[in-house]
Amino acid sequence: METYDPDFMEKQKKLLKTAKRVAGIFVVVAVLAVLSTGSFYNIGEQEQAVLTTFGVAKSVTEPGLHFKIPLIQRVQKVNTTIQGFAIGYDPNNNESQEEDSLMITSDFNFVNVDFFVEYKVSDPVKAVYASQDPLLILQNISRSCIRGVIGSYEVDSVLTTGKNEIQTKVREQITQKLEQHDIGLQVINVTIQDSEPPTTEVMEAFKAVETARQGKETAINDANKYRNEKLPEAEAQIDKIMQEAEAQKTERINEANAEVAKFNAMYEEYAKNPEVTRRRMFYETMEDVLPRMKVIIDGTDSTETILPLDSFTATAEGAGGTAAGGGNAGAGSSGSGNGTAAGNNTAGAADTAE
Repeated sequence: METYDPDFMEKQKKLLKTAKRVAGIFVVVAVLAVLSTGSFYNIGEQEQAVLTTFGVAKSVTEPGLHFKIPLIQRVQKVNTTIQGFAIGYDPNNNESQEEDSLMITSDFNFVNVDFFVEYKVSDPVKAVYASQDPLLILQNISRSCIRGVIGSYEVDSVLTTGKNEIQTKVREQITQKLEQHDIGLQVINVTIQDSEPPTTEVMEAFKAVETARQGKETAINDANKYRNEKLPEAEAQIDKIMQEAEAQKTERINEANAEVAKFNAMYEEYAKNPEVTRRRMFYETMEDVLPRMKVIIDGTDSTETILPLDSFTATAEGAGGTAAGGGNAGAGSSGSGNGTAAGNNTAGAADTAE
């Protein structure tokens, strides 16, 4: 039969209390250790922190050791240095990634273009809470802007002289879209690392195009040289023609003025004596129309008869000199009234008519 020992029971109770006290102290020490280690955080020179208290975030920009309330405040550190990513190639081995680098230009040519985009965090709070993955958004925006700008340029500009302009436009468009999305990131620079035709066949085609372009420029230069040689000659010929035309114009005007003056003078004489003037004009016209015709004017019966003498003179010359002399004498006697012999002397005929 067991006996009850009050001292033993008292010892057990003391041991139990001691164990609970030790356990409590251990728990308190552990909690204090956890709280002490989670109450401080350090910010580096190239970092900023986002301190969240009950869902309200604020940025901490000063480097050094900072205090936070454990289990209530949460800290997320953000790298504020300039960072970058590649588009179109793998920066680790420089291998091309055609799903990003292969693009089409405005003149429907394909080209491989590699870009490197540099950025940094401009607003740590927005970079942490405005989107789930701000870097992925920036990469997608960059790809879209790059393809849009490359598609607006010809392949020659992409491969040669248009790189600086393309880089500037890509950076401007990325900046505008980042302002619209407002994800706390800022683009610093966009650089074209490399641009080349996609295949060997295309490269050969580009070389052929370049050769054709050089031939075009040579032909243009030759044409300009020929034009510069011929243009002064043509201009000199034009000046000569213009001068001759002006001289002819002046001559025609002077002739016309002389004819007008002559006509006016003739009209004045005609107004004084119309009949005599009309006859004189008739005789002058006949002299112009029939310059070789030998005529005699017979006006004995108040009428005028014009007789050709070629047939008579030809017959007389055939008969001999004596017959010709007799004929002339007879002609002189037959015109004893008003008629006289006349060859081509219109003035004599005019005097007879008067």
